[in-house]
Amino acid sequence: LAQTTLRSVCGQAELDELLAERDQINQKLQEIIDQQTEPWGVKVRAVEVKQIDLPVEMQRAMAKQAEAEREKRSKIIHAEGEFQAAERLAEASKVLDREGGSALQLRYLQTLSEISAENSSTVIFPLPIDILAPLIGDRAKRGTGGGSGQG
Repeated sequence: LAQTTLRSVCGQAELDELLAERDQINQKLQEIIDQQTEPWGVKVRAVEVKQIDLPVEMQRAMAKQAEAEREKRSKIIHAEGEFQAAERLAEASKVLDREGGSALQLRYLQTLSEISAENSSTVIFPLPIDILAPLIGDRAKRGTGGGSGQG
């Protein structure tokens, strides 16, 4: 009787329920067995599901599902981080636009300071194009540019 009832109750429940809500399953088993044994004057003191053995294929499928869920959460967290970084960059861009060139120049000097603090034999000083534009314009006016068109 207990085995038949156990199979019946377990067959009606979802796998997640069987694994997570064992106490409720045990209580339901106890109630059904009590109803059926009471007319005989028999009282079953305890009945419970102790262990559920799953087929290997089911265990693998559950492991794949759990891995997919972890990967999904990881991607969501990464995407949220990217979104927040983009928001911060947009805010920084607005601040730089409001402050004009002074904030950008301060950032440029800070970057140069960080580069110079590194122990390196080669240092490249990036120059903004707006600094070079007047120089390039003067060379073009004088005709001393690299591309004279003569060949």
